[in-house]
Amino acid sequence: MEDAKPISLGRTTQTTPWSERLEVWRDIFKRLWASPSARIGGFIVLFTIGISIAVPLFDNYDATRDSSLPDRYAEPDCIVGFIRSHVSSTEEGMALSDMTCKLPFGADKIGRDIMRRVGHGMSVSLRAGLIAVALSLSVGTVFGLTGGYLGGWIDSVLMRTMDVVLAFPSLLLAVAIVTVAGPSLENGMIAVAITQIPVFARLARSMAISIRNTEYVTAAQSVGAGHGAILWRHVLPNSLAPLIVQTTLGLGTAVVETAALGFLGLGQQPPFPELGKMLAESQQSLASGKWWVMVFPGATIVLIVLGFNLLGDGLRDVLDPRLKK
Repeated sequence: MEDAKPISLGRTTQTTPWSERLEVWRDIFKRLWASPSARIGGFIVLFTIGISIAVPLFDNYDATRDSSLPDRYAEPDCIVGFIRSHVSSTEEGMALSDMTCKLPFGADKIGRDIMRRVGHGMSVSLRAGLIAVALSLSVGTVFGLTGGYLGGWIDSVLMRTMDVVLAFPSLLLAVAIVTVAGPSLENGMIAVAITQIPVFARLARSMAISIRNTEYVTAAQSVGAGHGAILWRHVLPNSLAPLIVQTTLGLGTAVVETAALGFLGLGQQPPFPELGKMLAESQQSLASGKWWVMVFPGATIVLIVLGFNLLGDGLRDVLDPRLKK
């Protein structure tokens, strides 16, 4: 009977039954569920991701035909109707049974359904944030782990390059990149990814420096393991916990920066909906008392960022061994 195949657990190389792996994951989920911020943040994140996936699948949005002038600046009929039915008397107000929910979030200046546009705008913002963070995580982790593990001139060149990027405010640098490359959602995602690469690179580098002189890395080097194998099997797995936490926090930042580029007209181009662009278009409407045109896109951005930040705090509490009870 052949021996079980050894696998690397980061600190030692030994045989680990599947039951022990399942027990580790079960323990992680238990601690996540015990964290209020992780529960609330996870629910918000799952809700927003579900909406962003379902809306494009079930609603074939045609931005060129999404207007209805008779509904121009229509109020949120569900909310306003509910308030009026409870505040006003039966003779003066409307009955609750007479309420309609044709436009739950109201309509904008050309009669477009705000709830429909918010759903599609949420999908655009989340997709842009996920792609931007995935790019910055991949590139930053490679740079940080390579520089921190190898050290020397490679580390100096990579980190001085990251310092140059960090010398610029992230939003200002993103605006400059998109201005040169041309306004579009794709260029905005690339610009946001570039601004976040140094964050992941410096975090990965600090983890690599603390891991490269450990006993299990020295043991792997003594048996002839190459740098690539050590980075992949030992350094990277032991660096995942802080990188996962930073990824969740970076998603919130990426959504905000994508919305900021859209607000400045450098992201998703009209007539396609995007949360930041919807906020920019609602400034004049807010001044005339049409509060719903700005409130619902702004509240959606706040909800997305709040969800990722709460989830990141919960993951930090669960994955940080110093905070483990």
